[in-house]
Amino acid sequence: MTMHEIPVPPFHLAVPVDDLAVARRFYGETLDCSQGRSSDTWIDWNFRGHQLVTHLAPRNEPVHNPVDGHDVPVPHFGLVLSVPDFHSLAERLRAADTTFVIKPYLRFEGQPGEQWTMFLKDPSGNALEFKAFADSSQLFAV
Repeated sequence: MTMHEIPVPPFHLAVPVDDLAVARRFYGETLDCSQGRSSDTWIDWNFRGHQLVTHLAPRNEPVHNPVDGHDVPVPHFGLVLSVPDFHSLAERLRAADTTFVIKPYLRFEGQPGEQWTMFLKDPSGNALEFKAFADSSQLFAV
């Protein structure tokens, strides 16, 4: 069974932001998410079939953990994409002059769990990771 055949319910995640107008431009325009319900203090987003909510709220300072020679920001969230979708999003982000925390690269090359990955921060400092596996059966590789 491939990753795309596994029925997965959509997740719901709420993240803090410090400016909803800036969040609207980033999630709506840069990441091309459609907007759902909203108020003066939050916005719902269609994050490729998942519900992401940006709430006006203070943030805590993140930490980093070493993974494959890079300092990975914690906490972070993101999506597992197809390889073509990963590269398309990477180009979209480059065109938007996005500053990457970790630029797109092939992680764990030649090892179990080989994957394309990239990290960036939204305008409020929330860390996002987007990744893609050439072999989706490696999603939970050991």
